[in-house]
Amino acid sequence: MKISENWLRTWVNPPVDSDTLADQLTMLGLEIDDVLPVAKPFSGVVVGEVLTVEQHPDADRLRVTTVNVGQDEALQIVCGAPNVRVGLRVPVALVGAVLPGDFKIKKGKLRGVASHGMLCGASEIDLEDKIDGLLELPVDAPIGVNIRDYLSLDDQVLDISITPNRGDCFSLRGIAREVGVINQLAVSTPEIKDVASILNEEKAVELATDGTARYLGRVVRNIDFNAVTPDWMVQVLQRSGIRTHSLLVDITNYVLLELGQPMHAFDLDKIAGKVTVRQAKQDEQLILLNEQTVKLSSDIMVIADDEKALALAGIMGGFESRVTEDTKAIFLESAFFDPLAIAGRARRFGLHTDSSQRYERGVDFELPLQAMQRASQLIQEIAGGEFGPITIVQKTENLPKRTQIYLEYTQVKALLGYDIAQDFITDALMRLGCDVVTQNDTWTVTPPSYRYDLVIYQDLIEEIVRIHGYDHIEVALPKIDVALSRYQDQFELTQLRQTVVTLGYQEAISFSFADAKLEKQLNPSVQPLMLANPISSDLAAMRSTLLSSLIPCVQYNLNRQQNRVRFFELGLRFDYQNASHLDELKQIPTLAMIAVGSLTPEQWHAKPQNMDFFDFKGEIEEILAAGRVNVTYERSERVWLHPGQSAEILLNGQSIGYLGRLHPSLESDLDLGVTWVAELDQSAVLQTYVSNFTELSRFPSVRRDIALLIDDKITVKDIQQLIINTGGELLDSTWLFDVYTGQGVEKGKRSLAFALLWQHPSRTLEDAEIKLGMDQIINVLESTYQATLRAS
Repeated sequence: MKISENWLRTWVNPPVDSDTLADQLTMLGLEIDDVLPVAKPFSGVVVGEVLTVEQHPDADRLRVTTVNVGQDEALQIVCGAPNVRVGLRVPVALVGAVLPGDFKIKKGKLRGVASHGMLCGASEIDLEDKIDGLLELPVDAPIGVNIRDYLSLDDQVLDISITPNRGDCFSLRGIAREVGVINQLAVSTPEIKDVASILNEEKAVELATDGTARYLGRVVRNIDFNAVTPDWMVQVLQRSGIRTHSLLVDITNYVLLELGQPMHAFDLDKIAGKVTVRQAKQDEQLILLNEQTVKLSSDIMVIADDEKALALAGIMGGFESRVTEDTKAIFLESAFFDPLAIAGRARRFGLHTDSSQRYERGVDFELPLQAMQRASQLIQEIAGGEFGPITIVQKTENLPKRTQIYLEYTQVKALLGYDIAQDFITDALMRLGCDVVTQNDTWTVTPPSYRYDLVIYQDLIEEIVRIHGYDHIEVALPKIDVALSRYQDQFELTQLRQTVVTLGYQEAISFSFADAKLEKQLNPSVQPLMLANPISSDLAAMRSTLLSSLIPCVQYNLNRQQNRVRFFELGLRFDYQNASHLDELKQIPTLAMIAVGSLTPEQWHAKPQNMDFFDFKGEIEEILAAGRVNVTYERSERVWLHPGQSAEILLNGQSIGYLGRLHPSLESDLDLGVTWVAELDQSAVLQTYVSNFTELSRFPSVRRDIALLIDDKITVKDIQQLIINTGGELLDSTWLFDVYTGQGVEKGKRSLAFALLWQHPSRTLEDAEIKLGMDQIINVLESTYQATLRAS
């Protein structure tokens, strides 16, 4: 919102300079985006009166004038403006004047005739040219007065950014109120008197919707439509960024800026029957003032007569009912519209009007009568007219309620952390317009009708500290009483993210929506959960796997010559296959990884090596090891994975995810090449654990190796588990270190070599103990899996 500083100071004039005033408003939450001078610096320009005009003897387009500038003698000035004439009062740049752009006026000659200055058009003094020629001043402009003083060109325009919760500050009155509060000054409002009713004429009004609770109208006849908008009003409107139109439009715009109440004037003779505020009929059409034809829906509120819609309520008037040069009488409206009934409607038609901007944020519901009186007063003072009584129709039960807020001094201190004088609190709340009742250390506060944002006691405390000044907040260390709980280690999300990043993966952040076609490609048995209103066709389904978000990222990079791509994402996938309704929809936090390309980046000291299953499994195990998650693996049956190069990841016998290569047919369909993928439940990876330290044995360990010929369908996991279960407490660990198939090993079998490490925590083991353990393991393997020892 733009507002003239000089205009603001007629309401409240604090003893501070412009910069300080701007800083005060910013610290109040009304941020100053810019402070714009009305005119660039210039000097030596005064008001002058043209006394004589004669033709230049040697130039058809030049005139020789004499001009009275308030000095002892009139000045001779040569001028080429087409509108120069006797009696015209204009800005005159005297000899020695410096105009914008460092243009200096000197005594000179034009075609042989001496010229002692320059008659100025608007652009010469950094104003907007509205006519071709000199800037014509009013006939009563005082001769010899500095033009900057006469036109208030030393004024500045404050460009203020108003936050959505402060609709009360979309007016000069609201801004002045804030300045008065911070400087503890009274605000000088203009005296508003109602214009007496001469006409005994009213327009019937009906409220047929709950979108408005108060509507005021007034009939005005015999206005002088030849009256022009006074210069002081034009100046205010222009400096607020509003173009001037006709007198009535200018007056309603002026009231809008001054008080914050949108108003509208209808041509009375174009209203058929009574005025009704109602919801629009479905597909009803209306031509707006900007000549845009809009098709309305039933959630749009309109002002209508008995035959048609006249205007979009709170947004813009209609073209057919507008005031024109032929208008004989008007119907002036001033109303309170519910913010929710206006919000978003203007944007639906590509509109953004001053009225909708204010109504959407909330206009003072007690303001319409005052605004009607102010507009009537201005119309009568400038253009006369005969006025009918003010018609007031309202639904009191639908007006906003101002609920009392109870505030205790202990609450102020607890929330702010420092003391503010109680007298200051009382004074600040009263200056804000609140009704305040004080009792001991408690305030009962009723917010004013224009402050919709004051609802709870925290809102009042925010106002108190805002007025007290954020720069006055005392700095103190917080006092915190902490009871230490039992220490637990936990693998946190940031650690998980960092672990994956150190493996060479880059984090992707995707929508929770995916392409339904890709969802079906990954898992044909999935019936995608479709969105009712998707943002695009390729984001139309809730994703059941994060792969449907990561695969398009990989495709995008491969198509741009990035041959080695590694992404991971921490996000939600949605399990809706067993959900009969949305309440049963499961949102599962998931870690997903995808890798395409060589194992390592291209480098000089090693040849490129393709990633295989065990390379990728090793990376997954690094992540699980960082979180101290002990898992086992078994063959995965998921349809989108390679049947021989994939595994299910089990924790305590329950699947927490999978890893492996995409199915070759799917890789071909998606044009990916060899692609490795994994998904893990975050909750399993981030499980809380307690660190338990076991003292290291000081006694030597003994290693024994066994090589077994065993059926190749038996998994290593099962063999290792059997060894561990059989070996007892003396067996410290076991691992597979060799696999052999080929010459010397019959078909259907393979040779597996296991290392077994034996150790006792408090003594040296004896050979007999180790031999007994080894024999037990061999016997169990032979009886369970028909394994045989293979000679070394």
